[in-house]
Amino acid sequence: MCNNNKKKSKCGFVGVIGLPNAGKSTLVNSLVGNKVSIVSRKVQTTRCRILGIALHGVSQIILMDTPGIFKPKKTLEKAMVTAALSSFDEADYIIHIIDAAVSNFLDVNNVVLNSLSDQNAKKDNVILVLNKIDRISKPELLTISQKMNEVFPYIATFMISAISGKGVDDLSHYLAEILPEGDWLYPEDQITDMPMRLMAAEITREKIYDQLHQEIPYSIFVHTEDWENFNNGSIKISQIIYVQKESQKGIVLGKGGSKIKAIGKAAREELEEILATSVHLKIFVRVQENWAERSENYEMFGLDIPK
Repeated sequence: MCNNNKKKSKCGFVGVIGLPNAGKSTLVNSLVGNKVSIVSRKVQTTRCRILGIALHGVSQIILMDTPGIFKPKKTLEKAMVTAALSSFDEADYIIHIIDAAVSNFLDVNNVVLNSLSDQNAKKDNVILVLNKIDRISKPELLTISQKMNEVFPYIATFMISAISGKGVDDLSHYLAEILPEGDWLYPEDQITDMPMRLMAAEITREKIYDQLHQEIPYSIFVHTEDWENFNNGSIKISQIIYVQKESQKGIVLGKGGSKIKAIGKAAREELEEILATSVHLKIFVRVQENWAERSENYEMFGLDIPK
């Protein structure tokens, strides 16, 4: 869409990459000003590339939240890393976000730095973002910044706390300034391109991780099977939680169905807030062994089959 401001509008794609749990999704949510990506303590929570659309003045910043980059072993992991690496070619700029609080920051980020060197031929569009700065002293931050810039030619460095928002406005302003001129690609009030069925499934998956952080592995997925809109504005949603073992099903259900009720209540309340209407949410749990190795499942959460 065209922007009616006197200044010429700007629009561009910014890929957000980094290790699992570096704070990519939290940063994207903070820049957008709304929740577009789920967040949990589980590593590899983000499985597919998610677009978050942020506005800053005349600029539309299209953020690509990506799965963490790591050395994949299983088929699902390979598909996730492939989704992350695909952002290199499509992005005008790339944010490499790192957890500044980790002690061996150079070693653990080596896989990302190698990917940047291999995938990003231009090497003049990568921004370094040091996250979680509230957990580390200023002299240590300066040391991290210096060493990271010695090993890769970043065009700028920002120090932020994605969870508190400290430093995020400065980053947003910088991105808005450097994006290329062009018409906005999305309506002014759109904050993501994610279909609501997938968003609903992701919200339920987030609540599972909240309730069962220690008990359940990350290899679980939620599928929104049915979505029905009623004349009074209310919505009925039916979802299936897929687990890989019968024992996991019992954990998700909980004693007397206590856990699944808590998960459903939390997911329903957030969906009602997002959709601004009454939501009736029905959740079922099914066992599907080795679902993560079945490529036909990947389309449900927007992943391509790895070659």
